Amino acid sequence: MAGAYQATLAAKNATKTIPIIMVAVADPVRIGLIASLVRPGGNITGLALFAGTEIIGKHLELLKEAVPNLSRVAVLSNPANPMHVLRLREVEVAGRSLRVQVQILKAQGPEEFDSAFAAMTRERAGALYVVGDPMFVSHRRRLAELAAKSRLPAVYELKDYVEAGGLMVYGPSTLDMYRRAATYVDKILKGAKPNDLPVEQPTKFELVINLKTAKALGLKIPPSLLARADQVIE
Repeated sequence: MAGAYQATLAAKNATKTIPIIMVAVADPVRIGLIASLVRPGGNITGLALFAGTEIIGKHLELLKEAVPNLSRVAVLSNPANPMHVLRLREVEVAGRSLRVQVQILKAQGPEEFDSAFAAMTRERAGALYVVGDPMFVSHRRRLAELAAKSRLPAVYELKDYVEAGGLMVYGPSTLDMYRRAATYVDKILKGAKPNDLPVEQPTKFELVINLKTAKALGLKIPPSLLARADQVIE
């Protein structure tokens, strides 16, 4: 089993014969890990984070709903993650559709966080969208602290961020995905071939809001948004 893109790629480069079960990899077809969702090809199968563009626009929609008169959103990406090239194109398309100006900022490591947030402040971003990335997850507490210091309402893709002090998360339930991954392990250990096991996309999504963080930012979350939340942290 391999979690996220980087670990799955490392496993793919290490073996062409041992079955690999990937978990939480965004758009594995577009980044070349598998041939298709239905017939993965090779020795990799498992669970994709998603394979569409709709979720990108959803993050910007949530920010617009939470932040009155939002006109500029900073987007933090990792240039070392090949998936982000595709994601950023989708972010810009979604921004134009929602009439929100998008400011793309890059950080390949935590040493670049301060300069990225300084640029957000300098350009007067009204909110922040952190694109999903394992490196960002590893430094989620630092990112949440910087967002709070910069007075930026932020949306993320994994629940871990909200638990670390982030404002809002919308994305697939990784807990559910890892539970589903166990069924792939079971089938493969019973003789199934990876190429015969279609890749699943998530069916359970979570909207989690941290009201403590909202209060610290002086932000009143609309009741309509709170009513749709799967979990509210107070």
